[in-house]
Amino acid sequence: MLKCQKCRRAYEKFHLICECGGLLDVVVEFKGSFESLLKEEYLDVRRYLNFLPINERVLPKLILPITPTVEMDIKNVKVLFKLEYLMPSGSFKDRGTYVTIAKLKEEGINEISLDSSGNAAISFALFGKAEGIKVHVFIPEHTSKGKKRILKLLGTEVHEIKGSRMNVHWKAREFKDAFYISHWYNPYFLEGTKVVAYEVFEQIGEVDYALVPAGSGTLFLGLYKGFKELKDFGKAKMPKLIAVQAEGYESLCKQSKRKSKLAEGIAIPEPPRKEQMLKALKETEGFCMSVGDSEIDRALDDLISMGFLVEPTSAVVFAAFKKLLERGEFEKGSKVLLPLTGSGLKVI
Repeated sequence: MLKCQKCRRAYEKFHLICECGGLLDVVVEFKGSFESLLKEEYLDVRRYLNFLPINERVLPKLILPITPTVEMDIKNVKVLFKLEYLMPSGSFKDRGTYVTIAKLKEEGINEISLDSSGNAAISFALFGKAEGIKVHVFIPEHTSKGKKRILKLLGTEVHEIKGSRMNVHWKAREFKDAFYISHWYNPYFLEGTKVVAYEVFEQIGEVDYALVPAGSGTLFLGLYKGFKELKDFGKAKMPKLIAVQAEGYESLCKQSKRKSKLAEGIAIPEPPRKEQMLKALKETEGFCMSVGDSEIDRALDDLISMGFLVEPTSAVVFAAFKKLLERGEFEKGSKVLLPLTGSGLKVI
């Protein structure tokens, strides 16, 4: 069931936004313990089907893996790199796409549109190709050539838009020839990204901090929801969430005069779920911080040297980690989660 944050109206079928203009959340009641709800016969996303609002009869053909978590000791802090860039389309967006595609199949929808900086577009294009769903994607004209080539390879209808990321968003919303499923608003997308928290808990237990790249907030809010559900199950405490944003695109902290050119994936100054993100920061006693291109560039070089071939947007969390480590934010022995969100192969 979907429920509006604003007027509390409930919906049984797929809606993106409430008729009153409010944002929608998925409301799920779990019956049983965390262990009893696990489908232990699976070692992929199907392990967590009982935590997801989808019908098993309409599961997507593409099955998502459980991504590895690599632990490294950096100056007495346990850094946990969650390798989300190893998803089929090369980004964490596949998690939200998986649940969304299941709901679209349930509703019989076979033509969709969305706006994206590249990763969500590629994810929906890949799943759309597998399911026979026609996908229209609206992307910024300056999107990396590598991502554009992949979209064309997948047979997507690509609409390149001049101007800012927000301009791309409004152009996509004006398009009336397909069902619009923007991950910015889509409540089912967060149901997919919350699974990261479940996987991390099963892999390494509780974490103390989670540094998350925050543009539209799909991973940030997904992690918040997943960890909150684990807390409600009595399995793990809520970590302190730290939202990492790119200079010039801060929505949760003071905006910088300089604008990042590297972190294209989170260049979103006006996310629809901003108030939800601020609430999550407050509840977890977390905070927001931003990083600039020189810091991102150095962090990217560090990550590649460690064997993590990621795109620049993924490096924002390691850039933020280094700054916080230098100022003594982390206690000795702390577990710090750093999701690495997108593959560097797409930007070559």
